[in-house]
Parts: sequence; structure tokens; C-alpha cells
Amino acid sequence: MADGKYAIIGLGQFGSSVARNLASLGAEVMAIDREIELVDLIKDDVAYAVALDSTDVKALKSQSITEMDAVLVAIGENVEGLLLTTVLLLELKVKRIIARAVSDQQKIILQKLGVTEILLPEDEVGKMTAEMILNPEIQSFMKLPDDYEVVEVIVPKRTIGKFIDDLDLEGTYGADVIALRRTHEEVNALGFVEYRDHLIRNPKEVNSTLQKGDKLVLLATKDAIKKFIEINS
Repeated sequence: MADGKYAIIGLGQFGSSVARNLASLGAEVMAIDREIELVDLIKDDVAYAVALDSTDVKALKSQSITEMDAVLVAIGENVEGLLLTTVLLLELKVKRIIARAVSDQQKIILQKLGVTEILLPEDEVGKMTAEMILNPEIQSFMKLPDDYEVVEVIVPKRTIGKFIDDLDLEGTYGADVIALRRTHEEVNALGFVEYRDHLIRNPKEVNSTLQKGDKLVLLATKDAIKKFIEINS
């Protein structure tokens, strides 16, 4: 479970989702917005929910904002509110500030202010969606430096029935196998059949061939992953 105290300022779809997920992981979350309706919607899901104007430094101080381990500024379309809130948090010397930008211009301004952790969630979702449209075999991915990605790939048709070692992923594609996700048929307490995913962390050590629907979690370059899919489809 997570530890620590966190504040989320801005309770739109993104901010409220982060707040609820943090709370579900065991964090102590303070959810803040100037709109009382949004505060009311989340008050039962977090430790504290407060309606206040985050551009008012006295209001921020009244909630002991400087005691937070991190503050996420998730104010959406109100650019003035986003920037002024961020400036106040910097002046108050909040130990960790994470800001959400909705455009490259906002990102540049936040960087100029001195914010080092900036999120562009819409941009990342857009990249992931485009990747999945072009390559339906790719279920999820995370970009890394030097053109590397961690990708979850549905095993291509020609790999079904083969052992992972037979594919020589490292030698042929320069890809490292991190894990294997496999769906199992299980009977629940009520006697109904359910399908649940399980993660095999060291799949090379499992004496089993790849099955239809298996998903390989790979670390490789984008070109290597594309080559692996094309050759084995």
C-alpha cells in the first residue's frame, strides 16, 4: 500500500481519477477544487475534499499544503489558474510539484517557471491510441529513451505452439522478454467459469509453448517490435 500525503488541485476527469486511484492505493489524499459540486462528488472517496480558490495563497496555507509529499496541479482549461497556482506552490516551497499541461505552450511556460515534472496525458493517450490502431497486436506500451519501448504484444500466429527460446528474440530482434501474460479459465466460489489473466515473470523457465491469446511483454526498439510482428504474423 502507498504511504504519504498528496494534494490534487483540479477535480476534472483527470484530477479526480488520479485522486481516487491514489486513495485506493492507500495514500492520504486531499482533493481540491473551487467548484463545490466537484468536491461533493469525490468527498467519500478521499481523506479530505475541500472547496477553495487555489490562486489564494492564504487558502492554500490554511490547508497545510506545504506538508504534502507532492501536489498535482490538474487544472484544465483555466490557464491563468494553472499558472498562478503553480507559482504560489513554488513560492511556498512545496517539496514536489507535478503539473498537468494541456498543450506544448503550457509545458514550455511551466518549464520556465521551474517545474520539472510535467504531464501531457492527452498527448500520451493519443500516441498510444495511434500505435494500437496501426498495430492491433500491441495492447499497451511505454516509451523509454533511445527509441526503446516496453510493449505488450499479442503473440503472432506463427509463434503459437513454439517455445520462447525457439524464437531467439534476443538474437534475432534484440528484444528482451520481461514477462508473459496468460489467460486462465477458473471456477469461482459460485461455480461459474471466469477468465483471469496471470503474469508469468520468467516465461523462459516455464516448460510450455506459446498459446493463442498469450501476450508477451517485451523490451525492444520500435523497429525491432515491428519486425517481430511482421515476420511472425
